Amino acid sequence: MPRFLSRLPIDGYLLALIGMVVLAALLPAAGQAAVVLDGVVKVAIALLFFLYGARMSPAAIGAGLMHWRIQGAIFLSTFLLFPLLGLIIVFLMRGSLQPDLLTGMLYLCLLPSTVQSSIAFTSIAKGNVAGALTSASLSNLLGVIITPLLVAWLIGGAGGGVRLQSILDIGLQILAPFAVGQLFRPLLVGWLTKHAKLTSMVDRGSILLIVYAAFSEGMVAGVWSQVSLGDLAKVLALNIALLGIVLSLTLLAGRALKFDRGDRIVILFCGSKKSMASGIPMAGILFASASAPLIVLPIMLFHQIQLFACTIIAQRYAREDAARPKDEPQAGTA
Repeated sequence: MPRFLSRLPIDGYLLALIGMVVLAALLPAAGQAAVVLDGVVKVAIALLFFLYGARMSPAAIGAGLMHWRIQGAIFLSTFLLFPLLGLIIVFLMRGSLQPDLLTGMLYLCLLPSTVQSSIAFTSIAKGNVAGALTSASLSNLLGVIITPLLVAWLIGGAGGGVRLQSILDIGLQILAPFAVGQLFRPLLVGWLTKHAKLTSMVDRGSILLIVYAAFSEGMVAGVWSQVSLGDLAKVLALNIALLGIVLSLTLLAGRALKFDRGDRIVILFCGSKKSMASGIPMAGILFASASAPLIVLPIMLFHQIQLFACTIIAQRYAREDAARPKDEPQAGTA
């Protein structure tokens, strides 16, 4: 990073994220370029999970799946706390916000957690990556079923149902590369240990690509031209408040329930995220096509906000980890 940027009170990676948003606004990927970008993003995510698979021991994975306390905490945050907050937003903002945007705020709260960014941020923050992998993947698999049921109950809408293709996509894009990485682990684990920066570069690079691709899609679809500046400001404020409340509650819950540092990081990142990758395709099925663009707008904005906020938090955790003596236990560290 240039020396003058290093003096600013802002993380360099956050500047890179902002740069991706600006680039997408000025030069959004459209047409064939968008198709190519989608393929590149999928390859980057697959590479990310291949590396996680090669780096992670089977014992750590088994421990993550069996860690019912952390799985339960994230499930309750994703599918209970968020929906309750969404209903409160609807109650408070009814008549003050465009109906489709208000529906979008509630729909946002019914979505599963993200997978790739939750795990990437957990890795950057030196948290329990195995726990993040199992928790985020389980949240997405359950979300394919739970989210449509919650939508039918709390919102209503045409169509719906469980999409088998969504489950297949999760398996092909995430679990299959991870399984292949596990197979190659005996050959690669030593090399990856010596080149730890490689995984870090893939972590950060995949998130940058996701931000650019997501913002490009919104620019090309013309979503931003369908909403007034006043409503846009309200949605932004609601998203910031929503994320702030959930981040605070998940942080407090992790401490109150006596989780160690690595697990608290998992609860913080996995329990506060919402998946745009799952939310946008499901919205096309669950809602009328004329309403869908505005309904997914809160998801797109929340996605950007959570990436920016979690980048700052993850980098802070990483600096604290680097400053902590290596023989100091992780438990009890904030």
